[in-house]
Amino acid sequence: MDATRVIIDTVDRFKQRRTAPLVLELDLTEGLTDGAPADPLGAILAMRKTSLADVLAGLKRARKDDRVKALIVKIGVQSPGLAAVQELRQAVALFRASGKLTVAFAESFGEFGGGTVPYYLASAFERVYLQPSGDVGLTGVAMEQRFLRGALGKLGVEYQLGQRHEYKTAANTFTQDRMTDAHRESMGRITESITEQVVAGVAEGRGLEPARVRELIDQGPFIGAEAVEAGLVDRMAYRDEVYDEVKRDVGENALLLYVGRYAKALTAKKLPHPGEQAVALVRGNGAIRLGRSGRSPMGGGGAMGSDTVCAALRAARRDDNVKAVVFRVDSPGGSYVASDAIWREVVLTRKAGKPIVISMGDLAASGGYMVSMAADVIVAQPGTLTGSIGVFGGKAVIGGLLEKIGVTSEIVGEGANSGMFSPTNAFSEAQWARINTWLDRVYDDFVNKVAEGRGLTRERAHELAKGRVWTGADALENGLVDELGGLEDALAVARRKAGLPADAPVRAYPRLNPLERLRPAESSEDKAAALAQVRVEAWGPLAHLAGELGLPSYGPLILPGSWTIR
Repeated sequence: MDATRVIIDTVDRFKQRRTAPLVLELDLTEGLTDGAPADPLGAILAMRKTSLADVLAGLKRARKDDRVKALIVKIGVQSPGLAAVQELRQAVALFRASGKLTVAFAESFGEFGGGTVPYYLASAFERVYLQPSGDVGLTGVAMEQRFLRGALGKLGVEYQLGQRHEYKTAANTFTQDRMTDAHRESMGRITESITEQVVAGVAEGRGLEPARVRELIDQGPFIGAEAVEAGLVDRMAYRDEVYDEVKRDVGENALLLYVGRYAKALTAKKLPHPGEQAVALVRGNGAIRLGRSGRSPMGGGGAMGSDTVCAALRAARRDDNVKAVVFRVDSPGGSYVASDAIWREVVLTRKAGKPIVISMGDLAASGGYMVSMAADVIVAQPGTLTGSIGVFGGKAVIGGLLEKIGVTSEIVGEGANSGMFSPTNAFSEAQWARINTWLDRVYDDFVNKVAEGRGLTRERAHELAKGRVWTGADALENGLVDELGGLEDALAVARRKAGLPADAPVRAYPRLNPLERLRPAESSEDKAAALAQVRVEAWGPLAHLAGELGLPSYGPLILPGSWTIR
């Protein structure tokens, strides 16, 4: 009798799991990945993290799933970048429009600190809950730039850096002690544009007038009771109270399921069909460099290797079942030569008759814009930072520093310029002329390719270039991108341009089975050549500090410092 009862109970629980209402969960306190990293170690480290693509796909499917009744998102102090937040807001708005409950819960939107972007995300939800001890750090948008010229000068370090042109402000960190007019103009417009986006989003989500939202930003941060009174938060509640309230609304027997698990379960049920026409998804994340993509085992972050990305684009282009390509770019730039190699593969993909669509993440600037500009369509979020069409180059001269600490140096070489890149001595007049010739060549090539790819005159492309960084919203107005939206929008554009149905599958490239991943590539044409590698970066987690000290970095087409808006 006991055994029969156990069997009955097991069957009942199984039926409940198959038929009970679902409440989807998303915990953003652990962060999101923008797709699985290409390198083996990065893929292992990211296994426990939810990918943005899984969240977007899961919410898209859940809109039409009658079992799914609600979505609860826990928002942490550290949110994803602004563009990723805008992708989430868009997905939440569509989920909410399908008639399902959306709930945002935070222990605090900034604990004695800013929380504008996390709160901006929360404002897209039907209900916003805050733990009673929490705050709402709605304080606005600020970008801070530090200048090292004075400190480094005291150490005996000087910089010889050239830039093209006045908005390419990477060199200013080392050559100036304050913002130039162009520097301030560029950063001022970025903060203004982002503030406009945040104000519009909060106003729409919370049913407030934009002018009132601007007043609240100037009054922030808010303690919990003040946030409720101002209409920024619906109620103060602890986690258990939030979940109990949701379950009362959708059914006490509702089951909780993470969005990522929900998305993967649905994907597992749909087996691929041989010969099925699809859209290829190629990802390019991190600073751009020559060679293969990789990640430092010490945590220095990922890099977009030209060999890896070029091989992936070639594999997608030569696959007869691939009818369009979406290239997801999230990069501050890096090597000019590596960026140019990837640009060429984008051009060849387009010439082969396969539509190629760019989906920009938080950053697609400098070299990140170069690899994007030849595509059929560029899709960016309003808060994406892009453009920065310019170049800088030169070196730190540390001879004075070495002298102060008692280090002497001598060079023996053949050739008038054999030691020109030594950091011990300054460039001669003739050497500096060669540097400027190189800067002009890179800038002219970049601008000419922008003009060609975007259908602009050379004069107009130069006017938009000069190293200036634009938000996606401003880039759209200026013709540097074509549409505002996220990855799902880019995939929809690619399907339409290829004449594929709206539910045509998406395949990540390179597509390799386990055996193909283990064997070495037979040639550079082999799709196994697109595998990333575990590569020890020179500075690992100290890469940013090394760059600020003028030590070797990724290349001349890169944004300085930290630009991701959180």
